[in-house]
Amino acid sequence: MSEFQNIGLIGRTESDSAVLSLKRLMAFLEREGYSVVLEQETASAAPNHNARVAPKDKLGELCDLVIVVGGDGSLLAAARALAKFSVPLLGINRGRLGFLTDITPDEIEQKVGEVLAGKYMAESRFLLDMSVTRDGKPIGKGSALNDVVLHPGEFIRMIEFDLYIDGQFVYTQRSDGLIVSTPTGSTAYALSGGGPIMHPKLDAIVLVPLNPHTLSSRPIVVEGSSEFKIIVGEHNTAKPHVTCDGHEQVITKPGDVIRIHKKPHRLTLIHPLDHNFYETCRSKLGWLN
Repeated sequence: MSEFQNIGLIGRTESDSAVLSLKRLMAFLEREGYSVVLEQETASAAPNHNARVAPKDKLGELCDLVIVVGGDGSLLAAARALAKFSVPLLGINRGRLGFLTDITPDEIEQKVGEVLAGKYMAESRFLLDMSVTRDGKPIGKGSALNDVVLHPGEFIRMIEFDLYIDGQFVYTQRSDGLIVSTPTGSTAYALSGGGPIMHPKLDAIVLVPLNPHTLSSRPIVVEGSSEFKIIVGEHNTAKPHVTCDGHEQVITKPGDVIRIHKKPHRLTLIHPLDHNFYETCRSKLGWLN
């Protein structure tokens, strides 16, 4: 008997192709005798079903495995909601890149079947927690599997901030912002900003300046256990924004303090046995074979 009996499903409901793959997956799971639990919003896109329905955060309590049908953004959202429940995630790619969702739509039955039969590899990924305080009082927080980003917000305007790592002053920087990225996020926005590609197994965090106003400011890779404090400069005319995986936005003011550290709960990401990080980089980033 499979270790996974109760399977949660989350689909990218605005995508017709994702909904088609979701229905195909549901039919396969039901034929094989698994108990299916549909995420609440996903259920609205798949009418005439017999599955149980639950809010996204409840899937972690009800399911042994959650399968996400969509792009990397869909999986990132699921990871933020479900990491605290330690429920593993498996991704079926109906997005563009698919660094995290690595099963293709035409191999749903084969690859999902192999995973349910115990033929899979599991990776542990860490997330980041972010909080913002103003005059010592909390005004916002969020979590991220990819990255926490400080950026100018609505207007393209240089911002100034102070960076501390583990209580030690690093620099005062004037730039378009800063990306604080996990290894998972190193192939996302941080890569576009000139950061290094980091293997997912690394226990490290990279800080990538966005268009710094000095040629000597370069990405820094530090221990995954590091704690970061960013103080928004008093002389900023803009109100810098902080986003987690491009969501959970907090608008800051001069003097606000942003704190970032590793989340205590880790995500378990499931892959088929033939998953290869370097092959994924080759195919997704256009490296020569």
